Amino acid sequence: MKCLILAAGYATRLYPLTENFPKPLLKVGEKTILDWLIDDINSVGAVDEYVVISNHKFVEHFSDWSKTRNEKITVIDDLTTSNENRLGAVCDIKFAIDKLSINDDMLVIAGDNVLDFSLRGFINYSIMKNASCIMRYYEPDYNKLVKCGVVEIDSDDRILSMTEKSPEPKTNWCCPPFYYYTKNDALLITQAINSGCGTDAPGSFIAWLSSKRDVYAYEMPGKRYDIGNLESYERVKKEFNGIC
Repeated sequence: MKCLILAAGYATRLYPLTENFPKPLLKVGEKTILDWLIDDINSVGAVDEYVVISNHKFVEHFSDWSKTRNEKITVIDDLTTSNENRLGAVCDIKFAIDKLSINDDMLVIAGDNVLDFSLRGFINYSIMKNASCIMRYYEPDYNKLVKCGVVEIDSDDRILSMTEKSPEPKTNWCCPPFYYYTKNDALLITQAINSGCGTDAPGSFIAWLSSKRDVYAYEMPGKRYDIGNLESYERVKKEFNGIC
């Protein structure tokens, strides 16, 4: 299994902290955000290569960081230089698949989220389902729901529908940017884009895919810290106590 880490954003809401430094390499406690994620995923033993998808502005930072790790880490440059010419998450995933000729199951994660629980359960759930999967959590706040991907599910966790940033969310099940694609489903990403799938939000591919294939939603067993601005970064540094 390959792990694709989406790290091509510019984190403008964290300026000046991230004006010349990538958000995934900010420290929370004694580790960077990426180190927390990879150390946890390594505990499962299912991933044989990590692929960090960076923009051109920050690619050298990730290349330098990768030399501090012992895993096989491939850093690729999507050649974008600003928010105005960024590819969008779905196109970044396609870019990585095409550039590296990836033909494997994939764990696809945002590189700027901190979790207080292990991804072991999600990975094992996805392998057991033998299908593409996402995570879900209950979000009671309407103002947050309308900014997220929202899913309807059946009694077996299968996705019935998924919408991104809908003004009328159908449920309270939100989807964080953590996904598992089977090898065969990952190969459909070009077809999805050509069919008009959204390319900015990473969940847009899953929204399209779940209308074609069975996709399942694993309920998160803990808390996710989304570092979106300086205030939230300071809060996670105070509240985060490691992975349970």
